[in-house]
Amino acid sequence: MDISSSVILGAIQGLTEFLPISSSGHLVLFQNLLGFKEPELLFDIGLHLGTLVAVCLFFRRDIGAMTAESVDFLASLLSRRTKLAQIREYPRALSVLWVLVGTIPTGLIGLLFKAPLESLFGSLRVVGFMLVCTGLILLAVKKLPESYTNRASLGLLAALAVGVSQGIAIVPGISRSGLTIVCGMVCKLQRETAARFSFLLSIPVTLGAMSLQLATEGLGRESLPALAVGFTVSAVVGLLALRILMAMVRKGRLYLFAPYCWAVGFVAIFLSFRA
Repeated sequence: MDISSSVILGAIQGLTEFLPISSSGHLVLFQNLLGFKEPELLFDIGLHLGTLVAVCLFFRRDIGAMTAESVDFLASLLSRRTKLAQIREYPRALSVLWVLVGTIPTGLIGLLFKAPLESLFGSLRVVGFMLVCTGLILLAVKKLPESYTNRASLGLLAALAVGVSQGIAIVPGISRSGLTIVCGMVCKLQRETAARFSFLLSIPVTLGAMSLQLATEGLGRESLPALAVGFTVSAVVGLLALRILMAMVRKGRLYLFAPYCWAVGFVAIFLSFRA
């Protein structure tokens, strides 16, 4: 992996991981269009670590508050000063619980359907159609009135629904961020609440996926400079992409990404018929 390729792949990872345009779909498209090969496992993990760092930096205050309150709640629970049912008095600790709940369906979908889902990465046509579907999903959210998305806190059903949507987004061409945010809003969550939960939910899933890759495939060889450049670019670009996306979510303009998804999707479908 040379430095220029590291920069390109790092930028692609940083942009497409957070903007609702499907990172997996773009990877398949670039592999077919520009002849990019799938990066070595170590480099791929480096790129995902970069975007994971971006999430942790952007939501550092939320993560810090959630961690501190969860420790307080567990300490009270162990000392029998608090009962488990009183977790609602600890809203940030409750958020940690909802993240764990949402992770369960994602993990089950990934483990049970790993082989058939991975086979879809070889189909440019599937990627194209799924990108078109992503565009339709993003456009649909425009129809939701602001008065509908009025819930500031999650519940069991919302956490499970968003977790299921995250599992479905393993399909290449379906945007993880787009589908999970829209799903949260359909569950009546406020726009920013839905987006925040979407990205907090991505942290354990990303860590779990990387651990599973390491356990099943092992590490290959990759040059340290290329790895460092790819990690840095994906982290910096990812942080910028997160800022852009959260600003657009707050303004209710997620649907503006729909035309781009359609354009890229139709290009992928066209190329699939020529292949």
